[in-house]
Amino acid sequence: MTFNKIPDASNFVKGVDTSFEVILGIIFFFLIAITVTMIYFVFRYRKEKNPKATQIHGSVTLEILWTVIPTLLVMVMFYYGWMGYKPMKEVPDDAFEIKSIGRMWNWQFEYENGKKTDTLYVPLDRAVKLDLIALDVLHSLYIPSFRLKQDLVPGKEQMMWFIPGREGEYDLFCTEYCGLQHSSMQTSVIVMPQDKFDAWYVDTTKTVTLISDRPGALGLRIVQKNGCLACHSLDGSKLVGPTWKGLYGKTEIVSNKGQKREQIVDSTYVINSIYNPNDDIVEGYSKGLMLSYRNELTEEDIGEIIEFMKTISE
Repeated sequence: MTFNKIPDASNFVKGVDTSFEVILGIIFFFLIAITVTMIYFVFRYRKEKNPKATQIHGSVTLEILWTVIPTLLVMVMFYYGWMGYKPMKEVPDDAFEIKSIGRMWNWQFEYENGKKTDTLYVPLDRAVKLDLIALDVLHSLYIPSFRLKQDLVPGKEQMMWFIPGREGEYDLFCTEYCGLQHSSMQTSVIVMPQDKFDAWYVDTTKTVTLISDRPGALGLRIVQKNGCLACHSLDGSKLVGPTWKGLYGKTEIVSNKGQKREQIVDSTYVINSIYNPNDDIVEGYSKGLMLSYRNELTEEDIGEIIEFMKTISE
């Protein structure tokens, strides 16, 4: 009888698990050994058996042993930890690159052919490199089944790579507290055989064909994909930024360089607010909480967003 071993979810599972098991084994050994020794001492050196205290002047042998042995054990733990960590920084030259963007509070993945998704699709048994970008605050991309975690630091180039070893769907989420809706910053990794991935990858059918003909439907999809609704509510409630309910066409008091003025929320204002969010700050809100989407949204995208804003401002 033969048994087929289930492949690891990624090439790093074995290294990380081995390191964990070694360290955990050493911890358990000393936990048990020290506990047993303490219990033994309680009975062996209790007052009835040692009515008179004995002065101990020390032992060179013991001093050497409890210095050398912990040092060796620490080096063993370091070795397994290093052997599990080192390959994570050695990216193959032929790795398939995907830009992975974290923002408050969603993930977006951009492929070399221009595809953008909020779920990470990767081919089976092929090296994949994620170029990690944080658009606002510190995030951390964590794929527990792959044994991978890497912080995303604004303004700093970070990366992560892996080889998926098993087809399926795996959790991906942010494990660094990044604000009000941190817990909703989760998605999935979909691992597909190479032929299925290739078919998905070359399918350039626009998302618009999957969206209803209802006015503003495409704009709603765009704001959902780009995390706009994490900061702007649609029901009138106050979040990080102004609510969009009834906003388009409304006159707001805005501040620019300390000067206040009335401003009608029209197309020009919306475009400038998305590309230059710190120019005109609506009264009651703070500056510096939104970054520019100049490289993320085209004017056509913003036009669709405006059409959606109109539908909740009527």
